[in-house]
Amino acid sequence: MTQTPSLKTQILQVNGMDCGSCAKTIEVGLQQLRGVTEASVSFATGKVRISYNPEDLSLKTIYDRIQALGYTVEQSAEVESEQKTHSCGCSHDHAHHSDSHSLVEIADTKSLQAQIGGMDCGSCAKTVEVGLRQIPGVWEASVNFATQRMQVSYNPQQVNEKTIYDQVKALGYTVEVGSESHSHHCDHDHHQHEQDKAVSKIAQQSDPTNWKFWITNRRGQGVILTGVGLALGLLAQYLALPIWIARAFYGVGIVIAGYPIARIGLLELRLRRADMNLLMTISVIGALILGDWFEGALVVFLFSLGTTLQVLTFDRTRNAIRALMNLTPATATVKRGNQEVTVPVENVQVGEILTVRPGGRVALDGIVVSGSSAIDQSPITGESIPEDKEAGDTVFAGTLNQSGFLEVKVTHTAKDTTVAKIIHLVETAQGSRAPSQQWVDKFAGVYTPIVIVIAIAIALIPPLVFAQPGNVWFYRALVMLVIACPCALVISTPVSIVSAIGAATRQGVLFKGGNALETAGHLTTLAFDKTGTITQGLPIVQKIYSLGNHSTHQVLQIAAILEQHSEHPLAKAIVAKADELSIDLETPMNFTALPGKGIQAIWSEIVYLVGNRRLFSEQGISLSGETETLLAEIEQLGQIPVLVGTKQEILGAIALSDGIRLEATEAIRQLKRLGLKQLVMLTGDRDRVARQIAQQVEITEYRAELLPEDKLQEIQQLRRSGVVGMIGDGINDAPALAAADISFAVGGIDIALETADVVLVGGDLRRLAYAVNLSRRTVSVIQQNVVFSLVTKALFLLLGTLGFVGLAVAVLADTGTSLLVTANGMRLFKSRNTGV
Repeated sequence: MTQTPSLKTQILQVNGMDCGSCAKTIEVGLQQLRGVTEASVSFATGKVRISYNPEDLSLKTIYDRIQALGYTVEQSAEVESEQKTHSCGCSHDHAHHSDSHSLVEIADTKSLQAQIGGMDCGSCAKTVEVGLRQIPGVWEASVNFATQRMQVSYNPQQVNEKTIYDQVKALGYTVEVGSESHSHHCDHDHHQHEQDKAVSKIAQQSDPTNWKFWITNRRGQGVILTGVGLALGLLAQYLALPIWIARAFYGVGIVIAGYPIARIGLLELRLRRADMNLLMTISVIGALILGDWFEGALVVFLFSLGTTLQVLTFDRTRNAIRALMNLTPATATVKRGNQEVTVPVENVQVGEILTVRPGGRVALDGIVVSGSSAIDQSPITGESIPEDKEAGDTVFAGTLNQSGFLEVKVTHTAKDTTVAKIIHLVETAQGSRAPSQQWVDKFAGVYTPIVIVIAIAIALIPPLVFAQPGNVWFYRALVMLVIACPCALVISTPVSIVSAIGAATRQGVLFKGGNALETAGHLTTLAFDKTGTITQGLPIVQKIYSLGNHSTHQVLQIAAILEQHSEHPLAKAIVAKADELSIDLETPMNFTALPGKGIQAIWSEIVYLVGNRRLFSEQGISLSGETETLLAEIEQLGQIPVLVGTKQEILGAIALSDGIRLEATEAIRQLKRLGLKQLVMLTGDRDRVARQIAQQVEITEYRAELLPEDKLQEIQQLRRSGVVGMIGDGINDAPALAAADISFAVGGIDIALETADVVLVGGDLRRLAYAVNLSRRTVSVIQQNVVFSLVTKALFLLLGTLGFVGLAVAVLADTGTSLLVTANGMRLFKSRNTGV
């Protein structure tokens, strides 16, 4: 057996990409590095995933290559180490590790966290990281530009905190001290306030309508200086000053805004690729050769302004999603021994007890062991009304404790919380490639080379073959080069997907990718599982009947007194009904469970029986004709009868059935208003039960008494006439869910996240109509963007060839189209669940 070297997989956050072509540039650049086995870039999320052999390649080399391509790296988001053993027919073993940049465990290490002020881009964060790593004794430093926080691991015997803070200040930034891993006390409210301030600051830095952005952000500064140079050049021409003065001002503007464009363009040339930066560089150089300095400066200014607005507009969607997910506290207060200590959430283990005070956020998933309170779960479930929690109830990390004091037993570590799973799901979904995006990418890969060839032909054929003026056709060729880059077309799909998934997440609907989002938009048929989906999956008391001298209140009281210590679902439903009616429950004597039949106990010196007809038959109690008729009626309704009586007579009966979700009927009506042509209920239950449930929720079609394989066949049959969705509770019916074109899950988040394409967090069926409606809107917006981009390109290709469009207009058309499709896609981010 031969063993290959250990591979590392690094996931990095990259800033500065303004279109899908940028992502392709980074992919190609990284794939050319020796030791890289795989590199993929998601323009939608700004993340790079790269697998490499650390014996051939260092992380610094990867960072340097990305920066050489003209982009910045925020920090490592995740590191995985994969140890693979290869041999003929053998299996592979994988070991995954989440760490910082290094996988080496270092002894005697302290860590500190601090808030950094003054950073205006991801490059600033990288500057701080590099500066801190140069300090002897600093093992690791990472700075997150999104949250404005740094985390440093260091050897306290070589360096102290003051030295670290001084280094940050020397680099030109400010420091607000956070929490240390070894500290025992932390003001949680202060941390939350700082976290909110960081999110607010991100939003301001990405808001081009805020005047401070244009004087504090480097992109904004470049646009302003280029505009000033352009204006001064125009003024010099207007005043008839010597031409070299005007050209000097134009040249300053061209250099300021054109240098980063040209640098990336030249790197593109080395990679044998042609993106907008290279085409723009050639166009500006061509304009200068033709002596049109004003147009060259105007082209650079418009391109710089357009890309700046485009990047920042797109980043606002990303940042809004980051702010949405930036919920869990960095620290948790834990009971250890006789005292409470505050520690990083990463150091809290399953089974430990958290204390959560009013106004604080729950740090980790857990079960309440003491106290009661109202919890705002809207970040997880989308429900705006707080939910009351008491001992035994589950709480989620990131939710807000509004009133009481709680003690919570931890059930999941920081990496496995529900919100962590949701974050991972959303990031993966936003980075996925929808079918329309795959088509656009293929089209763009053919379109750009063809247009470049046409531009070369326009520059050469008329002058050489038809003796036309060379400068005229050379200029038209430059215009064609600008039009050749399909930026608007490439960005048209991902901006819509990212915005829609972000909006859905805020409303408690989780799409697992662009494919699921688009498929839901084409849905024609929806099949429902009954148990746990349309119904609650738990029995409830439907009606209480008296068959003797006892009232229905007394019948229920007797049954609940006997059932109060039973764990049977029917018993719990009876006791719950008694609690609902505030019936006092005394303790019975000589309680006896009779498996398969019921229970027997003594109360008020009378022996009572609660159970099925078999229990009473064995006691020698015959059922009257009235009782038999009642039982038949109850069973005809698909309900379960529970008899209550003594050893002499039957006193009454309680009818129970699986309760229908309160919102189920309204959810079905909403789907019908959306125009779904076929709604079908599939169940393994009896026909009369299925018919009763279907009638109650207004579903006209149902299939009953189905085994799992029968449900699979029904789904396959339905797919012959359209796009079919299946909604279940994520626990059973796996074959049918897998066979559907798209699957929806309600119920437990842990299970649902693993089984379905779309998850309705919190189990509200009314979100189903919202999901379908949002998907349809997304498909419509994508189609609008693609058509608008193609029509605009075709129009300007024609106008450019005929000489009706200059360089500046071509640039304005290209960047303007990109901005318009971006803004159109971002409209989806404001979509809310207002009913249909």
